[in-house]
Amino acid sequence: MAKHVFLTGPPGVGKTTLIQKATQALKSSGIPIDGFYTEEVREGGRRTGFDVVTLSGKRGPLSRVSSDSSASRREYRVGQYVVDLVSFEQLVLPMLRNVNHGSDAEKKICVIDEIGKMELFSQAFIQAVRQTLAGSGTMVLGTIPIPKGKPLDLVEEIRSRKDVKVFNVSKENRNSILQDILAAVESCRK
Repeated sequence: MAKHVFLTGPPGVGKTTLIQKATQALKSSGIPIDGFYTEEVREGGRRTGFDVVTLSGKRGPLSRVSSDSSASRREYRVGQYVVDLVSFEQLVLPMLRNVNHGSDAEKKICVIDEIGKMELFSQAFIQAVRQTLAGSGTMVLGTIPIPKGKPLDLVEEIRSRKDVKVFNVSKENRNSILQDILAAVESCRK
């Protein structure tokens, strides 16, 4: 029986947009929901990085295009982006711990968009995600990238879990899949 719902698909296909639409729908029906999504940061028409935005309205940098080529030793990089691990952890870890320690009779929903290469530099995030998936009081609505290159352990772990339902988002189905996602979330909360 599925306990968690994840969306996967190629970059730019609309996973975050679907997560935001689902979040609005769930919020407006009064379901307790917290979490974060990642949002592109653009300057002058080009993408310069990503921000983490929590559902409570906090925002901070996840990554930025690196301005110089002299990489310092403690830099976490994905392609041209340097990941701001401190900013990411300060925003996301308290929220995940909070979700895990809530003692609600009602299942909470935790939005995690996304569990990808940048986020997985954080060992504390990996632990917190595993705890959230294992906990009984929280249902995760998240996104994971499609397999590309070297497999990401946690992503493959999630993809193969028996208690996870994965939706493959494509350009063809992204405008019609929202109701299916919401129905899956509802059945996970039962």
